[in-house]
Amino acid sequence: MGHKAGYVNIIGNPNVGKSTLMNMLVGEKLSIITSKAQTTRHRILGIVNDDDYQIVFSDTPGIIHKPAYKMHEVMNSFVNTALIDADIILFVVDVTEKADLSQTVKRINDTGVKVIVTLNKVDLIAQDQVQQLIAQWQERMPGAVVLPVAAAHSYNIDAIRQHILEMLPESPPYFPKDELTDKSMRFFVSEIIREKVLLNYKQEIPYAVEVAVETYEETENLIRISAYLFAARESQKAILIGKGGEAIKKVGIQARQDIETFVGKKVFLELSVKVVKDWRDNEKSLKRFGYEPYM
Repeated sequence: MGHKAGYVNIIGNPNVGKSTLMNMLVGEKLSIITSKAQTTRHRILGIVNDDDYQIVFSDTPGIIHKPAYKMHEVMNSFVNTALIDADIILFVVDVTEKADLSQTVKRINDTGVKVIVTLNKVDLIAQDQVQQLIAQWQERMPGAVVLPVAAAHSYNIDAIRQHILEMLPESPPYFPKDELTDKSMRFFVSEIIREKVLLNYKQEIPYAVEVAVETYEETENLIRISAYLFAARESQKAILIGKGGEAIKKVGIQARQDIETFVGKKVFLELSVKVVKDWRDNEKSLKRFGYEPYM
């Protein structure tokens, strides 16, 4: 047997546990995880290497069927690309959700790519229901491997890995063997900060905020980081800062702790807030924040 390598692209609706699954399979927290929908905004690669194989996992944003902003259209373009360049599609279905997936199922079936359907959150439903769902999905996606999974509890993660290894095509590695991802450290720092924004603010605020790292200076013992939280409206700026700066201070403390764990070094983090009016519909702003369509 020669060397195996391939893209395993993780696809599904928002909030079905794709990021949790990705992090479990990669063994690193690369995708931010919150209980809020539309947490993932970019396509993030996580690379798993062994002597005789390389698996390139790709976490995509959830499919947005009715885009409200230009940003959503770009996020959907990441999904379109993931459907095209996949060697294996890992289709994540939330068994507790009653969503209409017929459009997505058709698109995946039409690709002719090998498919693993992961029925996520099976710990939340009855066992006989799980068996029924497996049978239904085998009918809906003939030829697909259908697996019951509870990503948050690591249930059946090894079975997914095993099936992926069996399905991987023979190929030389796509990336150097010491690479873990295609994203920079600045990207992950901004994602960690954005995760804390998602966790600490309510309603529209988290979705109206983008994070950009302004400076990242590393010395032997310390990393100095300054980052901006960009709000879409002036009224959101005051909420982000909070009374006496308390809200942004809390975000900063939580983010700094996670960044220190991620980089394995002491971090000094400075956060500021700026307003870029309606940035989610502004092409120049979207490009600045890395939302460039693949297609």
